[in-house]
Amino acid sequence: MDVTPAIATIVAAFADDPVERWLYPEQADYLEHFPRFVEAFAGAGTVSAVEDFAAVAVWLPPGAEPDGDAIGAVYTETVDPAKHEDTFAVAGQMDDAHPRFAHWYLPWLAVRPERQGGGLGAALLRAGLARVDADGIPAYLETPNPRTIPLYERHGFAVTAVAQAGECPPVTCMLRTARTPAAGR
Repeated sequence: MDVTPAIATIVAAFADDPVERWLYPEQADYLEHFPRFVEAFAGAGTVSAVEDFAAVAVWLPPGAEPDGDAIGAVYTETVDPAKHEDTFAVAGQMDDAHPRFAHWYLPWLAVRPERQGGGLGAALLRAGLARVDADGIPAYLETPNPRTIPLYERHGFAVTAVAQAGECPPVTCMLRTARTPAAGR
């Protein structure tokens, strides 16, 4: 699958995200650099999309990881050096909070702004969690946007940590315990 439309949806959906816009406050910088970050974070993932990429989810299966070297390079090369200490501190906290046991990882769930609120993201989340439940293992995510925490909580996720340093807005880490198809949601 060509991931270019998925990346475009993620970039559109995160355009007003607190952390991403702290990293790239200028619109031109955000549009130029954030796609590289998305790709580095989700390169080994499985992309699901609905409604001609109006909404996308990227799941990394157990054992797959984001490209840490590429993420670090994007930060180093594109984020204002004055923000590096806070940026890398938050990234380190996120790494420390990330489960070391088998799990599905959801680095990206995004809905184009003009389509938000219509249930597309929740539908993609339910579909992904059905796959997770079929495997009988937990699901994990981080959200940089406090508005999304209630959505994830409604789907069984609980806050496990908050990564925050200096001026960087917080990133909330969330885990959904393993479920079996018979146990349901």
